[in-house]
Amino acid sequence: MTLDTTQLLDARKLITAEEFAGVAATVGSNNPDMSQADAERVTEEGLKFVAAAARFPGNMRPSRVVDEGWHSLILHTLVYARLCERLGRFVHHLPELPDPTRYTPGALDHTLSQIRTAGYEPDMELWTGPLEGIPVAANCQHDNQCADGNCQATCRDDHPN
Repeated sequence: MTLDTTQLLDARKLITAEEFAGVAATVGSNNPDMSQADAERVTEEGLKFVAAAARFPGNMRPSRVVDEGWHSLILHTLVYARLCERLGRFVHHLPELPDPTRYTPGALDHTLSQIRTAGYEPDMELWTGPLEGIPVAANCQHDNQCADGNCQATCRDDHPN
């Protein structure tokens, strides 16, 4: 099943309203001090990231804040599997332990460029460096290094999540 091109610019339409509400509720429950509006923004950016990563497999990295939205999507396994199926590619999650010294500013710029090329406008307040932005529970960094099922990085067994 392919997505209708009229849906590509509104990331919320990548999943149903009920699915979106459920994922946003997970973001909120993982971050009790976060407003409902911010939980929805984080969820929407997670959807944009996954949509762009499915379209442009390879080296993309979410911000720490957007990673919280991606985590919540993945926790809703049926929603995530159906989303990836509709997007035409499963976007694998390759966790790394947090390390602010490993941060490469160009990685976020590349990801943002890919999101824009995919037809979405990033919420720049949520695409910050590893120690900036709104506080979230996500305590890891991730990479999308899988292209055509060939993962170039491995998951670490000592990942805390």
